[in-house]
Amino acid sequence: MQTEYLIRRMTVADIDRVCEIDRLTFAHPWTQENYLYELKQNPCARYLVLEAEGTIVGFAGGWIILDESHVTNIGILKDYRGNGYGKAITRALLQYFSNLGASYTTLEVRKSNMVAQHVYTSLGFVSVGVRKKYYTDTGEDGLIMVCDHLPEVQEDFVEPETVFEADVPQEDRNA
Repeated sequence: MQTEYLIRRMTVADIDRVCEIDRLTFAHPWTQENYLYELKQNPCARYLVLEAEGTIVGFAGGWIILDESHVTNIGILKDYRGNGYGKAITRALLQYFSNLGASYTTLEVRKSNMVAQHVYTSLGFVSVGVRKKYYTDTGEDGLIMVCDHLPEVQEDFVEPETVFEADVPQEDRNA
């Protein structure tokens, strides 16, 4: 049963907890340095965390370049799976991508991960191909999935990195 939860943008202070979830979820977890790079240096990266019962229990993130977005990873602690948190944070990530101008999203998922595939298809993803032996830990194939109908942009969406035309000098607008 899903309890109340909060989804918010990941901060540097969240990295230790996200790395813990990553280690418990994936065969090849990302390092603190990977997440620090994503949050501090990669202008294309955006990551979210999901808090329930006063602690971070999941995360999701990806990259956005022009109108294309790509989900890099989604992880939910095992004890919190099956409660809709994976779907909730994936839906929030798709909304975030849409707000930033993406028109479609791609991801890879293990061919054997039927639970994740079900979540993705319920959100509008379709399988478009296979990456043979994509997962190096087992040699398992990865399904390539695409969602080309993201949620409508939230007109009031703003984040610190948002650039408004009024913020750009007139001479730079015409360059």
